[in-house]
Amino acid sequence: MSPIELHMSNTEFRPSSLETFLACAHQMLDPATPESVCRRVEPMLVAQLPVLRALGVFELFEVRDPAMRAWLDDELLKLMGFESDMASA
Repeated sequence: MSPIELHMSNTEFRPSSLETFLACAHQMLDPATPESVCRRVEPMLVAQLPVLRALGVFELFEVRDPAMRAWLDDELLKLMGFESDMASA
């Protein structure tokens, strides 16, 4: 079923983690995006990281923007630190 058919059938459409991540990343990388919007989408992007990491997305693909790649690497390290803290508790 195409996205148009889903919309037409009144079925609630929920974007996947990858779709949400990409939409947020595009917004954050667009120089025309206001800072307030970037601050609003940042937590939405970060919330997708555990799922994308579990799926191996970052082993298959590389974020080309150096600043975003460094920021995401830091966020993923925080996530892995949190997971190891939870495992040892």
